[in-house]
Amino acid sequence: MDAAKIRLYVEHPLAEGQTVLLDRDQAHYLFGVMRLTAGAPVALFNGTDGEWQAEVTAAGKRGGELTCRSRSRDQLSPPDLWLLFAPIKKTRTDFIVEKAAEMGVARIQPVQTEFTNAERIRRDRLQAHAVEAAEQCGSTYIAEVAELQRLDRLLADWPADRQLMFCDEAFADASYGTPDGAPRSLEDAPKGEWAILIGPEGGFSEAERRRLHGLPFAWPVQLGHRILRADTAAVAALTLWQLKLGEW
Repeated sequence: MDAAKIRLYVEHPLAEGQTVLLDRDQAHYLFGVMRLTAGAPVALFNGTDGEWQAEVTAAGKRGGELTCRSRSRDQLSPPDLWLLFAPIKKTRTDFIVEKAAEMGVARIQPVQTEFTNAERIRRDRLQAHAVEAAEQCGSTYIAEVAELQRLDRLLADWPADRQLMFCDEAFADASYGTPDGAPRSLEDAPKGEWAILIGPEGGFSEAERRRLHGLPFAWPVQLGHRILRADTAAVAALTLWQLKLGEW
């Protein structure tokens, strides 16, 4: 069987000979959009059983069936990394979720800060973007998108063993506030459980900044000498963390 060029996430156990029934949307994508027919290869993953090469064994307009033939990739879990970010405009929030899923995070946590403009999100829509990103980038896991949560409440219940990389824009431009201290280098930072925090378009408030700088688990960092847009900052911060503490 030829190697599959189409990857599909399914919520179904995967093993040799296992059949996977398709819902209407999946059938429409494979047979209506991608024009697959019986015998065509499809790569499947479910976030726990690795990637499997499957074959279309039944194709219809409202459903279909795939059968797993062989495992093509072992299950690979992401680093124990969260991305915390304040939601911004719709398309740019979508971009952050997609890139976080591609670059390797376990959890994507939208947060409400004092200067956050968006007060609500569609978690199901953002989760769908994370799934699509995983399908396209070859990942065998799906980043979890959490419900929007207030930053102060999240910090109040913060896990004791999780470090927080806090990207403080005030290090680059004093007009965004007064940094309480200096950036911390990640060279000697411990590996293990981490999170990255990106601020909103208007920056952190002075009260938020003081609190973050005072937390024993926080690692304030500077992302260069220019103010980055929130979506750019997310990619830059993930790149920095992956290079210093991650799997790159």
